[in-house]
Amino acid sequence: MPTYSFKCLETGEIKEEFLSISQLSDFKAANPQLQQVHTSSPKLVTGVNKKPDDGFRDVLKSIKKASGRNNTVNTF
Repeated sequence: MPTYSFKCLETGEIKEEFLSISQLSDFKAANPQLQQVHTSSPKLVTGVNKKPDDGFRDVLKSIKKASGRNNTVNTF
């Protein structure tokens, strides 16, 4: 279930709610003193295209060698 952040217009307090998408509109209608706000963006994974170190590349080479013909093991 997604997490939504809401700011109380009276106190300025920010709280989070775990709601399904279908529950979101009902929650907003029942709580007019709360305004939906967007908090920080999600963390992204970086460094995915980096080559592995030499030790792991040796392991990949041995796997590729033992895999037989037409294998798709990438040794970088």
